[in-house]
Amino acid sequence: MMTQVETTAGPIEGREKDGTLFFASIPYAAGPTESRRFHRAEPPEPWTEILSTKKIGAAAPQLAGTGLTDAPSVRWNEDCLTLNVATPATTGGGRPVLVWIHGGAYRTGQGGIPWYNGAQFALHGDIVVVSINYRLGALGFTDLSTFGTEFEFSGINGLLDQLLALEWVQHNIERFGGDPSKVTIAGESAGGFSVSTLLGMPATSGLFRHAIAQSGAAHHTLPPAAGKVVADTFLQELDADGPSQVMAASVEQILRAQQQTIARLETPGTPETLGVAVSAFYPVVGNRLLVEAPIDAITSGVGSDVAVMTGSNRHETTLWSYQNQITEHQLEQRAREMGDGHLLKHYRSARPRDSANDLMTAISTDFMFRIPAIRLLEARSYTQHNWLYQFNWESRAFNGNLKATHALEIPFAFDNLHQAGVNDFIGPGAIPQHVADRMHQAWTSFIHDGDPGWDPYSSKVRNTMIFDDESGPMEDPDSQERNAWEGIR
Repeated sequence: MMTQVETTAGPIEGREKDGTLFFASIPYAAGPTESRRFHRAEPPEPWTEILSTKKIGAAAPQLAGTGLTDAPSVRWNEDCLTLNVATPATTGGGRPVLVWIHGGAYRTGQGGIPWYNGAQFALHGDIVVVSINYRLGALGFTDLSTFGTEFEFSGINGLLDQLLALEWVQHNIERFGGDPSKVTIAGESAGGFSVSTLLGMPATSGLFRHAIAQSGAAHHTLPPAAGKVVADTFLQELDADGPSQVMAASVEQILRAQQQTIARLETPGTPETLGVAVSAFYPVVGNRLLVEAPIDAITSGVGSDVAVMTGSNRHETTLWSYQNQITEHQLEQRAREMGDGHLLKHYRSARPRDSANDLMTAISTDFMFRIPAIRLLEARSYTQHNWLYQFNWESRAFNGNLKATHALEIPFAFDNLHQAGVNDFIGPGAIPQHVADRMHQAWTSFIHDGDPGWDPYSSKVRNTMIFDDESGPMEDPDSQERNAWEGIR
């Protein structure tokens, strides 16, 4: 069955998929190519002929991934600013809306992968689901503002793509049966960073009422000085000293310079390293739309009217380290880099039987994900609309070495354990559908009502929902480790 919708830019035609009406690769912005490269995205040029939106389009330009959750290669195109919509029906209206922002370290990923299929939310929750693409890496997050005001937002263009997509939702989602006043934004990893950063931007006021940040809080941006180091290094690798050369470079040249910049700046121990907390090609603060670090803006009250649910997985960093064997010396060195000389002794005390690898996983997971999530909610102590979760269900893949790793919770929240690739990630044995059922219902409830079904989090009652074979709330899990981070920034 084909279905037509008249968007503000022109008519589109979708199709039936998985029991929903599905529209793929709808342009929400003009292609950021040629003279638009490194500039803030603009609305798309209108069209009059019916545009077929039946197939997932190209991802943003990116290098091939090598990890468990990113494909070896994807079909990409610089003209990539599109979004996908899955809806129970285009009639009836008034449905809550979920806008999903994909992860991938701001360098890889796309909105149309099977794990993000919104059919279960649409069918079980009567929710309209939108997933988006946005510019990645150097094309989305290189601060070229020293070249002039036309490049003022080049360090956050990927975020401003997301902002434009949210504005598209406001103007168009009623035509897909959704209610623009009932928008929840959600994302994982860099998508979670994005959600938290958008929460801290005054320009997003009124565009969403709820926010879900999965394994990504409000601490992952670059200050202007670090943004300049990234831009200067990128220009050196591109052999460019002015805007005309940057604009004339091929996408392949840009991606190659991007990778060389990452290698120079993110190798531990190199003189130019940005440090262990941040990465090259993250959003750069210090412009008119992202004036300050989002955690500071949130602390001052920005986004106070938005209900927030955030959390992390218990063993996030095994995704990158499950094959590693580290020495005691390496453990001590890395623990000092992330905290101070006393941090490791607190973890040894709390986990006396843990190996060096296990301790490194615990410390790095807390450093990158769990403690920032807690501090995001603590920054919002002026409101009670804060909820915290922890995903503890352990994968059986790779002889159980992944445990509750990074990104594992996504198909549980989407109720997509049946999708391609998920079985390889969760490992052999019975499908843990009961965990997905509990988690998916919590996400559905939060999207509808801003309440996932357990008590809110506060610094006095650190209520945390644990998702596992036996799910339930717990007060202040792993409190000894949490306390170890007091005073460490």
